[in-house]
Amino acid sequence: MANDGAILIGKSGKPENLLLKLANRHGLVTGATGTGKTVTLQVMAEGFARNGVPVFAADIKGDLSGIVAPGDSKPPFVNRAKELGLKYEPDQFTTVFWDVFGEQGHPVRATISEMGPLLLARLLDLNDTQEGVLNIAFRIADEQKLLLLDLKDLRAILTFIADNAKDLTTKYGNVSATTVGTIQRALLVLENQKGDLFFGEPALDINDLMKTDRDGRGIVNILAADKLMNNPRLYATFLLWLLSELFEQLPEVGDLDKPKLVFFFDEAHLLFNGAPKALLTAVEQVVRLIRSKGVGVYFVTQNPLDIPDTVLAQLGNRVQHALRAFTPRDQKAVRAAAETFRQNPKIKTEEAISQLAVGEALVSMLEGKGSPEMVERALIAPPMAQVGPCSPQQRQQAINASPGKGKYETMLDRESAYEILLARKNLNPDGSPVEASADGGGGGILDTIGGWLGGGAPQQRPKTGPGSRGGPLPQSMAEKIITSAARSAATSIGRQVGTAILRGILGSMSGGKR
Repeated sequence: MANDGAILIGKSGKPENLLLKLANRHGLVTGATGTGKTVTLQVMAEGFARNGVPVFAADIKGDLSGIVAPGDSKPPFVNRAKELGLKYEPDQFTTVFWDVFGEQGHPVRATISEMGPLLLARLLDLNDTQEGVLNIAFRIADEQKLLLLDLKDLRAILTFIADNAKDLTTKYGNVSATTVGTIQRALLVLENQKGDLFFGEPALDINDLMKTDRDGRGIVNILAADKLMNNPRLYATFLLWLLSELFEQLPEVGDLDKPKLVFFFDEAHLLFNGAPKALLTAVEQVVRLIRSKGVGVYFVTQNPLDIPDTVLAQLGNRVQHALRAFTPRDQKAVRAAAETFRQNPKIKTEEAISQLAVGEALVSMLEGKGSPEMVERALIAPPMAQVGPCSPQQRQQAINASPGKGKYETMLDRESAYEILLARKNLNPDGSPVEASADGGGGGILDTIGGWLGGGAPQQRPKTGPGSRGGPLPQSMAEKIITSAARSAATSIGRQVGTAILRGILGSMSGGKR
């Protein structure tokens, strides 16, 4: 449902279109549970993909995964299409599934270094003092060229700091063992929540999120987030990291005819709950500036009040589903939502928000010059792909056919801070002491010659039971021939070596008398 560089979102008295050239001005989809937010998200995702724009979306309940399968012409969707003057044509989209835990899609990983101290402090819920120590850890790792890839690397550098706190104080400030211990406990909690699966290599290459299929359609990337939501802080931190990576790595491109990537944040309130001011400022800056990188960001949440005002001001394309005003806070939310729209004299916006039926929404998109249109009450267009979760078989087929198949499945563990710091302590990677070789021999040619001359231990019989005799195994005829030849050669070599040594000794003695 695309027409002349636009995506049809729905119809009021006129088509309500999202212009692709203004899609990088970001957007917001809000509404109470069960009012149709996920369907609206799917309509938008299908429209972007159909126009060759890759999509990344978090799938909280698994409902969005059905986009991989064709729609099944259910009467409500067929009737809605007729009501809007459309022909219902089942469609499906190339989909790549991702999963931080590697269970329902390709594993998603980031290194500790890529995450950085600010987001890690947010993830671990550290206070200012603890965040300061974390910054010291990153600084020391950088100065000593120690790679921070996974959790054990971060643990190792923190242990190093605790062990050398007195020596580091004059350069970096006070570091207490108590503070380090608190951070270590927070890392243990994260590890117990399977956070260790997220940190490591190979790290996600953002270019793998920005691909089109053989038909030129944008690939839809779905993050399986149903289990990830059990750790909402990890979920929020991951999405913020991904947004930051896009901002840092993508070049400036200005305004394009269509975005290079569209990013959907579902349950967006989790990004901002309890976030420190520094993090909120960073998010605001990224949202404001990332549009020039060709990336559109769309927040999906229940209430506009979930989004900070500084971020909310950056969101130009709006879809508001119903809100129920049962409490004073709900009533305040309805008023706030109504005030964010450009008012239409034909609509009492505040009343309409409470009266919207499922599949209806108040819509205000950016018009040609970039200013918001007056709000309209619209019927949302039906998705053409399957609505609701795909089957496990469909998901697995998509994973097997994915262009990223085999790239991320096996975790790598190359030498990094953990291994280097253990080596400095003369410890093995498992923490055990490094022991000297017990055989006392240096190996090499002298041991080989000794073996030829019969000095090596003969191969023993395996003692497989109480009645076994053990002892040396008899040599075969071939072994006897090889041993005889070797001894003969060794004897000759021994004579030559002995003569050379004797000559050297005699020569030095005669030289000393001169």
